[in-house]
Amino acid sequence: MGKSDFLTPKAIANRIKSKGLQKLRWYCQMCQKQCRDENGFKCHCMSESHQRQLLLASENPDQFMDYFSDEFRTEFLELLSRRFGTKRVHNNIVYNEYISHREHIHMNATQWETLTDFTKWLGREGFCKVDETPKGWYIQYIDRDPETIRRQQELEKKKKQDLDDEEKTAKFIEEQVKRGMEAKAIETPVFTELSRESEEEKVTFNLNKGASTSGAAVAGSSLSNNALKSVTVAVKRKDTSQSQVKEKKKKCALDEIMEMEEQKKKTERTDNWLLPDIIVKIITRRLGEKYYKKKALIKEVINKYTAIVKLIDSGDKLKLDQTHLETVIPAPGKRVIVLNGGYKGNFGIMDSIDEKSFSATIVIDSVSS
Repeated sequence: MGKSDFLTPKAIANRIKSKGLQKLRWYCQMCQKQCRDENGFKCHCMSESHQRQLLLASENPDQFMDYFSDEFRTEFLELLSRRFGTKRVHNNIVYNEYISHREHIHMNATQWETLTDFTKWLGREGFCKVDETPKGWYIQYIDRDPETIRRQQELEKKKKQDLDDEEKTAKFIEEQVKRGMEAKAIETPVFTELSRESEEEKVTFNLNKGASTSGAAVAGSSLSNNALKSVTVAVKRKDTSQSQVKEKKKKCALDEIMEMEEQKKKTERTDNWLLPDIIVKIITRRLGEKYYKKKALIKEVINKYTAIVKLIDSGDKLKLDQTHLETVIPAPGKRVIVLNGGYKGNFGIMDSIDEKSFSATIVIDSVSS
C-alpha cells in the first residue's frame, strides 16, 4: 500500500480524529481549515497558501469581515426560524446547536465579539424580540414572510368581523328590548279640573247670525251627525292603532332576532366551495406546465377541501386541494351553479359579467331544497 492510501491505518486514524468539533484556537477562518494540534496550526500559519490569504485580507479587511458577518447572521436566523419558529428561546441554546455543525462560521471572524453583542444587535435591527432575564438573554424570531403576514391579517380581519357581528347583534337586541318595554307601557289619561282663572271671565259662544229655527234644527242635526261621524272615525282610528300595537306585541324581539339570523345565514360565506360535476381550472405549478391552467371536471369531493378531478383534454385523474383550483366563469347565457353565499347550491343562467368590478349577474331559475 502507498503512504497516502485511503485504507491505511494512519488515514483511517486521521479521519476518525477529524470527526466532530475541534478546538477553536486551532481553526483558521480565512482558509477555513481546522488543525488538530498546535504544531499543525503553526505549520499551517507558515504555509504559502495561508500567507496569500492574509495578503488578500489585508487589502480589504472590511469586505471579508462583512462577508463572514452576513453568513453568520443568515445561518443563525435560518436555524432559529426553522428549529424554533416564533417561540421564545435562550440564545445559548440556539448558539450551541449552531456551532454543532462543523462547517459553521466562527464568531471571532465577525463584527461581534460576544454572543450578547450579537443578541442586542438582532433586537436593534428588528430581526428578533430580545429580553434580558436573570437567567440570560432570550430571543424570539419575528417572521416577516409575506405569506405569514397575509395569514395573520386575514385572521385579525376575521376576528374583527366576528366581533363587529356580535356587537351589532347585542345592539339590535338592546333596541328590541327597549321597543318592547315602550310597547308595554300603557298611557294613562290625565284628568284636569274645568276651572276659570277669574270670576269676571265670561263664557262665550259664537253662533251664525240670521239662521232660522228650521235652519238651526238642520244645522243641529248636521252638527250631531258630524259629531257622530267624528266619534266613529276616532273610534276606528283608536281600534286600528290598538290592533297595530297588538301586532307589534305579537312580533316580539325573539322573532326579529330569528329573522335576522336567517338573513345572516343567507348572506354568510363558507371556506369550502367544492361540488361534484363542476368545471374548474388548475392554478398550481407544482405539477408542472403540463397541467397548469388546464380545465378539469370534479368527479369526487373528499373531506370538503380535496377533490379528484379529471382533465378534459387528456383524461388524467388528479387529487388536488381546493387552494390549487379556481372556478371557471362561463359565457353569458350558460347555466351556472352558486358555490357560496346565500344561494349556495342553486342553479341559474349567467346574465352579464362586469370585468371592472369583478362581479357577475345571474338569474336564479331553481331553488334547491
